[in-house]
Amino acid sequence: MGFLYYGNDSYQIEVDDRPLAHLKIALLTLLRAGRSIAFSFERPVEMGSGRETLWICPSTDMRFRFHGSRPPRINQQWVRAIIATAEAPTGLRLVPEPTMATTDTLADV
Repeated sequence: MGFLYYGNDSYQIEVDDRPLAHLKIALLTLLRAGRSIAFSFERPVEMGSGRETLWICPSTDMRFRFHGSRPPRINQQWVRAIIATAEAPTGLRLVPEPTMATTDTLADV
């Protein structure tokens, strides 16, 4: 399990390493383009359940911490699918991974 730290590191979201690697690429791609993003996710039961949305802009402090030391292969289709959700009224969200075509990968993160 990895973590996305938001703000001054006082707020963290726990995410498995593989989805976190894809989320990182999607968020950084949008932020580099100068976009602000509403990021929506479901809170686990141990955190009180429900849904939450964070407003992330290019000046937001964020940090990604991965549990594993080896970066996963990146499924470019998954990154594009996550980025596509940024246009939805509910905001960017982590969607299930589509099946990966053998030629549709990026270098390791």
